[in-house]
Amino acid sequence: MLKRSYDRKVTPLATGGKLPKAKVGNSFGLPSGLEYSCPGATPACLKVCYAGKLEQIFKATAALLMHNWLLVKDAGITDIVVMLSKMIKEFSDECDRYGAEKIFRIHWDGDFFNDRYTEAWATVILNYTDVQFWTYTRNPDAATFLNGCRLKNLSLYFSADEYNQDAAAKLSFEGIKLAVMADTFDDARTLSKSISGLNGIACPEQTGTIPLIEANEKGACARCRLCIDGNHAIRFSVTKR
Repeated sequence: MLKRSYDRKVTPLATGGKLPKAKVGNSFGLPSGLEYSCPGATPACLKVCYAGKLEQIFKATAALLMHNWLLVKDAGITDIVVMLSKMIKEFSDECDRYGAEKIFRIHWDGDFFNDRYTEAWATVILNYTDVQFWTYTRNPDAATFLNGCRLKNLSLYFSADEYNQDAAAKLSFEGIKLAVMADTFDDARTLSKSISGLNGIACPEQTGTIPLIEANEKGACARCRLCIDGNHAIRFSVTKR
């Protein structure tokens, strides 16, 4: 059984108390890095990858991600579809139990690592039309394929930085939204403008406009919805300034 992650930032429902946690687990991850699930990793993202740092700090997190990786890395497309479907069904049932919105982030850590795996996700997204999925990828082939599937319940972003801006420009021309990362929000605006002609909106959680999580509420992403609804280009800052 593939394992979901309980990510405070994206959860549709938090627990109560002074230190709220995710009550609903609505994200999925794989180990990061070129040696694992990130074929499109750039020097910029490898340097600042927050998810990769969490893998190093928290042994339980690393073990969960490796568990998922070992199940999918060599599996056939049918087996991957079955495993992902069981996981999403479990998530859907959990949402029904707590009355939570069915929103699911694909890859809080990791990426679409090959065509077989990407196609499996497309099948699952198509089958679960009552779930709104969103994802960021640095794999141009995965972005092109998923965009071509015209999945109405998937918000797709290509993660761009100074090292993959040529690929990002091509994908932007194809209509794929960009999530641009740079050292500062101003740098990200300049880069986004040069790639796609769009300024992009600075991530409200990073700017401090929306808190990471609040008791008995939703996580920042679930409250913001910019990426979930996928209507705008997004900017992220390494320094959060």
